[in-house]
Amino acid sequence: MTETVKIVSPVDGRVYAERPVASAADIEAAVSRAGAARKAWGEITVRERAKFLNHFVDALLGKNDEIVPELAWQMGRPIRYGGERKGVEERSRYMIDIAEAALAPAEKPGKEGFRRWIAREPLGAVMVIAPWNYPFLTAVNSIVPALMAGNSVILKHASQTLLVGERFAEAMATAGLPDGLFQNLVLNHADTEALIASGKIDHINFTGSVEGGRRIERAAAGTFATLGLELGGKDPAYVRADANLAHAVENLVDGSFFNSGQSCCGVERIYVHADIYDEFVDGFVETARGWTLGNPLDPDTVVGPMAQPKFADLVRGQTLEALRKGARAHLNTRHDLDEDSSPYLAPEVLTNVNHQMAVMREESFGPVVGIMKVADDDEAVTLMNDSPYGLTASIWSQDLDEAAKLGARVETGTVYANRCDYLDPALVWTGVKDTGKGGALSEIGYHNLTQPKSYHLKIV
Repeated sequence: MTETVKIVSPVDGRVYAERPVASAADIEAAVSRAGAARKAWGEITVRERAKFLNHFVDALLGKNDEIVPELAWQMGRPIRYGGERKGVEERSRYMIDIAEAALAPAEKPGKEGFRRWIAREPLGAVMVIAPWNYPFLTAVNSIVPALMAGNSVILKHASQTLLVGERFAEAMATAGLPDGLFQNLVLNHADTEALIASGKIDHINFTGSVEGGRRIERAAAGTFATLGLELGGKDPAYVRADANLAHAVENLVDGSFFNSGQSCCGVERIYVHADIYDEFVDGFVETARGWTLGNPLDPDTVVGPMAQPKFADLVRGQTLEALRKGARAHLNTRHDLDEDSSPYLAPEVLTNVNHQMAVMREESFGPVVGIMKVADDDEAVTLMNDSPYGLTASIWSQDLDEAAKLGARVETGTVYANRCDYLDPALVWTGVKDTGKGGALSEIGYHNLTQPKSYHLKIV
């Protein structure tokens, strides 16, 4: 019997789509096609590649009306947000536009009698293992620059969002990319790890859990494949006494609850200076009341279900533990772990929290946020760093010099001031500690998808 992968929709709990898992022969053929296509692709210029990839972006954006309800059915995001079109276009176009400069040879003048430069060459076969929470955005971070740099790409998408991989493949075909240069494979965990361990993959980009990252590292051990790993997060925000309060409240509510809190760089804990704590909490709770839960296919719904019931149960468990230890819930009166758990979970705001509670130190990845009073900047920085993760941190202050100084002390990959939950493609996307290693986007993203090669030529 052929093994299949099923998408169980969080909307109604029914199977939304089902696909067969690739066979061993399918995987071997995909690797072979990738190698052949890469040779032809390497013979065309970066500028010519850009034409293909821009056509790909056009084709993908042209499918947006179909993609938006598919996302709602697959992972629960409300249709009112229009999918991921804006971010996909911004990141893709930017990386295409900078490719020629980022990949250009770096000349090293100044040594008479010699010509010297460092070139950047493709790594080979790049495997992208994409997550379900932002299934298009996270994938284009690597797919577009990998192809622009001359690599081939094999995409293994999350089982919850299998149709996204198909949409990528359709858009690539429409754009006329060489057959085999980009391939979408439906794989189980064992076959994914076996392909990585085969030595036929030169770079793996994985976005997912810390444990998933460890499994990728174990599978790649001894192959010398390079890795880009974006793993867990527990992103903090610090609201200083001089913050623009209304601006901070509005944006931090959005940063906490958008996508049902299922954002890699979503805000999961907030520290507020004692001088403005009460006013901030009152404003935050009042604003959060407008983030109502409902069916994601309803245009009026603001918050949809989480992708799977077990994800919602983890958040329920953290919330219950915090309440038992003295936290106060401001939005909901009922927090149960039922036998028949549901992915539908309304946002929650907790105060009277501390770092003995899991909700303030362990990843939640759901619509709950703890707000904690701090006496000063030093206490805020200490608490922000009291986490095994480090993806982003935001500081809310009208003094940007002080915000930058504080940011230098925070253990994180990105420091924001007066904004959160956003990726600027001109800046490298990276993390520290258990959040992972490597970096995507910006010219550094190209460095991580290529191999440097030195030329040292003596004139005789």
